[in-house]
Amino acid sequence: MVIHRVNSLRRVAPALLFLVLALTPHSLRAQKFEGRELVHARLIADTTALVAGKPFSVGLLLKMEPTWHTYWQYPGDAGIPTEIKWHLPEGWKVGAMQWPVPLKLSEPGDIQIYGYHDEVLLLTQLTPPATLPGQSVRLAGDADWLVCAKICIPGNGKVQLDLPVGPTGTAANAQLFEKYRAQLPKPLPSAASAAIKWTRAAKAFRLTIADKSLSGKGDADFFPLPDPATVLGHPRREQTTDGSTVFTIPFEAAAASVQSLAGLLVFDGQAWSLGTSVAGPADEAVSASAPVAANAPFSGGLLKFLLFGFIGGFILNLMPCVLPVISLKIFGFIQHADDSRGKIFGNGLAFTAGIFAWFIGLALLMISLKAAGHQITWAFQFTNPIFVVVMSAVVLVFALNLFGVFEITLSSSATTGLLGWTAQEGYAGSFFQGVFATVLATPCTAPFLGSALGFAFAASAGVILLMFAAIALGMSAPYLLLTAQPAWLRFLPRPGAWMVAVKQFMGFLLIATLLFLLWVLGAERGPEAIVWTGAFLLALSIACWMKGTFSTPTASFFQRAFVFVLMLLLVLASGYYFIGEKFNATKTAALSLTKGDWVAFSPERLQTELAQGHSVFVDFTAAWCITCKFNEASVLETEAVKSAFTRYGIVKMKADWTNADPVITKTLQQFGRVGVPFYVLYSANDPAKPIVLPELLTQTLVLDHLQSTAPKVAAAP
Repeated sequence: MVIHRVNSLRRVAPALLFLVLALTPHSLRAQKFEGRELVHARLIADTTALVAGKPFSVGLLLKMEPTWHTYWQYPGDAGIPTEIKWHLPEGWKVGAMQWPVPLKLSEPGDIQIYGYHDEVLLLTQLTPPATLPGQSVRLAGDADWLVCAKICIPGNGKVQLDLPVGPTGTAANAQLFEKYRAQLPKPLPSAASAAIKWTRAAKAFRLTIADKSLSGKGDADFFPLPDPATVLGHPRREQTTDGSTVFTIPFEAAAASVQSLAGLLVFDGQAWSLGTSVAGPADEAVSASAPVAANAPFSGGLLKFLLFGFIGGFILNLMPCVLPVISLKIFGFIQHADDSRGKIFGNGLAFTAGIFAWFIGLALLMISLKAAGHQITWAFQFTNPIFVVVMSAVVLVFALNLFGVFEITLSSSATTGLLGWTAQEGYAGSFFQGVFATVLATPCTAPFLGSALGFAFAASAGVILLMFAAIALGMSAPYLLLTAQPAWLRFLPRPGAWMVAVKQFMGFLLIATLLFLLWVLGAERGPEAIVWTGAFLLALSIACWMKGTFSTPTASFFQRAFVFVLMLLLVLASGYYFIGEKFNATKTAALSLTKGDWVAFSPERLQTELAQGHSVFVDFTAAWCITCKFNEASVLETEAVKSAFTRYGIVKMKADWTNADPVITKTLQQFGRVGVPFYVLYSANDPAKPIVLPELLTQTLVLDHLQSTAPKVAAAP
């Protein structure tokens, strides 16, 4: 009976996961906030008809609610640019998106962004093929944007436009296209180009404009367009005594070969394009002053990093992230201790297959995102609050089953008919247990795993797939070896009545995991999100109780069907109201991980502290990272380490990556990392060479590094 009830948990979990995912509202990435649609998007064209082979323009028209804004192609310190993925018939050509001149906006915390208020039309030139079959053509695409005010909400929408095919076409939407074409940057006149000079200093680019027709404008500004590997500060404008204008653009990371920046010279509402970045030979003075967060080089071959991935996957079993579910794995081994050797090994293979299924699925998703032009990071799923809600529901149902609130049972006839499938059911349970354990084990990076993933994410799709397979092999290796040698299972206790009490105790461990997930939701979406998620979980618990109390094997078919309908209505209605309406309306990032004498990380603050001769320790962390919490409690917040920070005058910065902050993501990528925990120590003695600490910290390790990087003080005579 004990084994049967545990197996029932495994059979119901996949169905529950599917049900909760189905409850995720279709407006997950919509822009509704307090009952308002924040962005209205549609596609328009500058012609009434399509002419074969003749280019024309289409525009993605975004209309924002007052006080809300979307972003330019270079968003600045934070934000994500709007993009559209076209779905056009074969033979069509798509030009680059043309961006009107944006507004420069200042946000609290010295954040500078570039974006659009109220309305913007993003233009793209399309060229149809030489022949156009049919009477009309449908132009379609998937648009993605980020809209922000005090909070930021990602949005998307399918846009489409049907245009007839004809021998000629007349102008359409002329007023809108004329308005926004006038706001497009113009090429810089050749005469003015000769009066523009770029120089690169140790920590900044300098743009000098000697042409008085350009530099003499009181509102002149420079909007940079850096390449993805270049991280910039805020441009500053200065007027020289000879009438020239100088823009100083500080940088935190830039390849030594980059000697100038692309961008826009903006004045009188008009913008002049400075073209693309120019690469030239770096002089010794520039290369000697490496950026404080330089790109981390990857030395060594593919086999080395695959080995790192295997070791990192193996160590994942020992990380605090996986401790809440380690008892479930041990319980499963105890359960199968008296089975045949073939069945024990079969369950080990099924458990391993579950681990591989999650990692390979994650790798394929990463490859797809990378191919679509998105940034990819480790444990990105835990930055999605809806994913955390789903995992909370799964963990709760696991716990309720272990408590005996409900179980899946079969009638005697069904049991007889399915007797031959019992082994396969056990394998299916082991498979899902492997998936479940792996999902909860992946929020944090283990030693060796960070550099291995950084190497893989910068490489091809094949390397990413190989790396995730190596990680899966490393994590599954101990379980595969244990089940391949059943003799080792004799060291585990024999099954018996005591397993009922242990099973119930493990339910409390899962409740502890649920509390952690709810805390993560609070950090991501605020305390109100915990309330609405709790309401949904309460309704889900009642549905499970109805299943265990009224839908028993002895109940009639009509009663079981009636109970099932009531359960389904309860879960669907509560999911729609509590998650789809109330939860989605909650605010983002209401809780801060920056407490005590820690200060919030920003590239500008880091640069300021280093310029003042301070050593800086940066803790890249997230609310959902259990390893981060373990390091904080056991090392960073101990009295010895806190005293050392104070004694050596080291500034402590907290980089909160709970909601996948794009600025922090970019900084992690500069070090070749894709996840947290991650620790960097900038020494006042040599700030150009930051020290990267391992994922698991010890007091001795941290104290030694803090002492070695303290400012050198001359001895008194």
